[in-house]
Amino acid sequence: MADYTGPVCATCNVRACSAEPGTKTPPALCPMPAETELLQAVERSYIEQEELRRLALESARTEAAHYCRATRIEEVMDFARRIGAERLGIAHCVGLMREARLAYDIFRAGGFHVNTVCCKVGSISKEAIGLTDGEKIRPGQFEALCSPVGQAALLAKAGTQLNVVIGLCVGHDSLFFMHSEAPTTVLVAKDRVLGHNPAACLYTSHSYYSRL
Repeated sequence: MADYTGPVCATCNVRACSAEPGTKTPPALCPMPAETELLQAVERSYIEQEELRRLALESARTEAAHYCRATRIEEVMDFARRIGAERLGIAHCVGLMREARLAYDIFRAGGFHVNTVCCKVGSISKEAIGLTDGEKIRPGQFEALCSPVGQAALLAKAGTQLNVVIGLCVGHDSLFFMHSEAPTTVLVAKDRVLGHNPAACLYTSHSYYSRL
């Protein structure tokens, strides 16, 4: 399609993807008519790859079972049970130790074995990767590097079957997702300014956060 230059689904008002095929005409920006072969290959992978099919199936079951009724932490535990994950891992920020401990207690009460790893594990100096003193949060002081790769490695060695991110920084969470051996979900997305509710600036982008 001449008008298609890549997916921008957020700008769509048709949502043909949510309707039964053939009942709505996709707009020019839609990837479905433009990327038919790719999306057909993806559909086959859901059917042919057993682990992928299992995770997708139990994700859909978790969504249906708790739609608008359960909290996210309840859904995490339900999903874990559905995929047979008995050992959960928590990769958390040093600044959210309290939240991580509360999640640890709740998961334990739910019958899970739980391992948690703080982002500063290893106590690696930020200078080790080339950060200058002037680039630190507090110049002149020792600052430990956040080590999401270390978190992922320790949770893998512990044998966690589902990992949960609590408040890792932007970028550090990306590194954790890249290196986690177990499927990973997010319980808390860090936003120091908005009390870890990053959607708040979206809801107020027409008013208080119009500067965005």
